[in-house]
Parts: sequence; C-alpha cells; structure tokens
Amino acid sequence: MHFDLVDLRLMVRVAESNSLTRGAESSHMSLPAASTRIKNLEESIGAKLLYRTSQGVTLTPPGQAFVHHARQVLGQIEHLRGDMQEYAKGIKGHLRVFANTTALGEFLPPVLRSYLRTHPDVNIDLRERLSHDIVRAVSEGQTDIGIVAGHVRTENLQTIAYRQDRLVLVVPAGHALAEAAQADGVPFEQTLDLDHIGLHESSAIHAFLRQVCDGLHRHLRLRIQVGNFEAACRMVEAAVGVGILPESAARRHAQAMAIRIVPLSDAWAVRAMHVCVRNLEALPMFARDLVDLLVADAAQAARPA
Repeated sequence: MHFDLVDLRLMVRVAESNSLTRGAESSHMSLPAASTRIKNLEESIGAKLLYRTSQGVTLTPPGQAFVHHARQVLGQIEHLRGDMQEYAKGIKGHLRVFANTTALGEFLPPVLRSYLRTHPDVNIDLRERLSHDIVRAVSEGQTDIGIVAGHVRTENLQTIAYRQDRLVLVVPAGHALAEAAQADGVPFEQTLDLDHIGLHESSAIHAFLRQVCDGLHRHLRLRIQVGNFEAACRMVEAAVGVGILPESAARRHAQAMAIRIVPLSDAWAVRAMHVCVRNLEALPMFARDLVDLLVADAAQAARPA
C-alpha cells in the first residue's frame, strides 16, 4: 500500500467535519476529486472508510483506525518541519516535554535551567497537561517526555519513578480548619461549602479538581481564579477563600505569608509521579540526558537534609 499525504489530510478533514463536501473545501479540491481520491483509497486498502448517508458521512471502524494513524503521521511531519527550521537556525535538537501542574511549576525550572546551560543547541517545548492526556501524547508521539502523577495506565510506555506529589488545603491563619493541620487532615468534600481560590481553567490542577467534584456530584465554589501558586497563596492570606495546592508550593510561600497548611485525607491527594517515554533507548542522546538529570534531581531531593 502507498499512502499519499494529500489523502491523509483529506480523510482527517472529512472526519473533523463529518462532511465530504466540507472536507473537500478545506482541502482546496472539488467534491468529485475528493470523492475519487477516497474511493481509490478504499479500493487500495480493501475496506470502506466512510458510511455515506443523507446527513453526511461518518467513519467506519477501518476509517477510524485510518484517521487515528493519519493524525499521528501528519503530526510527526509538522514536528519534522519545525525541527528542520530550527536546525537551519543553528539549533541541533528540539525536545518536547509535557508535565502536570506541580512538576511544571515546582520541580522542572531548576532542572531545565541546568539542562539548557549544558545543551545550548537544544530548544524545549514545555507544556502543561493532565496526566492521562500526557500518557496519550507520549503514546501517540506528540511529545518526547511526559511527567505524570497519580494512577494512570501506562502499560505501553516505559516509566521511571520520579517524585511524590501531595495536594493540600491552604487556609488563612486563624481559620477554623487550621486546627486540622495537627490531626489527620480533612476530606476534600468538607471544603466544598467554602469559597475557593482556583488556578486558571487551563491548568492541570483545575481540571483534576473539576473531575473530582464531578465524581462527588458537587461543584467547586470558585471565588477567584489566579495564574500561579504565589498569587493563590496571597489571596488565601487575604481571606478571599481557601485553596488546593501542591504541598511544596504551599510550604515555600507559608514561610513568608500568614497561611496554614491542612492535609487532605483523600487517597488521591498523595500521588506518585513518574517520567514516561515510549522507548528510552530510541530517544536521541540529548533527550536521554534530560531524563538522567530528572532522575538525579529526584534522588537528590529524596536524600535526608
């Protein structure tokens, strides 16, 4: 079988619009030409890719598999184009890293600073994602290295133990729940009657807490949303509300602010973090250097002070 990139793009656009007509238009070709291309593709594969109805088109099971792989191939080509442009500018490597909120905000900055100092010819594309989205992105080749937390299925990936991520409740000094800091903590559900300080909607922590609330059939009473951990702690200190934050960030800001840290008794509050890759040996050496640096940094943090 020989696949044409024009056919791959056409099938993806048809799938996105559920319309052969709109797929053809967005591919800048006539409807008869698009229809002929897909017919020839089906004959080459030996299977129907589309169900055609008066309401439009939908993917058959083979069509779903085809579009899934087409998106991967097209995504890799885009990365190839971007990498080649970087090489033309003198950059020798381009590394994509997806991480959860805690890793991105608390643990990665000093590691990446050290890495970039020793790898001046490597650029890094760093993005924040939910853990299950990171696993999918690594599996599909959208990113080279992922850092995930909690119980996510990673059977098809290589994983390396990294750090431990604990979410805690942060309250103003003198808050009634501050007394629980000396006990076993409080369940997250008990905080849902209070006003909360939240991170912006695109943050992984915000999306994670929304999922937890959906499971409890409750809503998070967001009084205000801010862009980072420091701003959240300052709002908590000002008694605007309470917040759910990584313990590392909360303890750092508690040294200079009148806030208190309350453990959460929920099992999900303590999450093991892992570095995940598709195949460590298949990564370029400059990518493996970053994995080694992450592992070394985690080992250093685990040593007694």
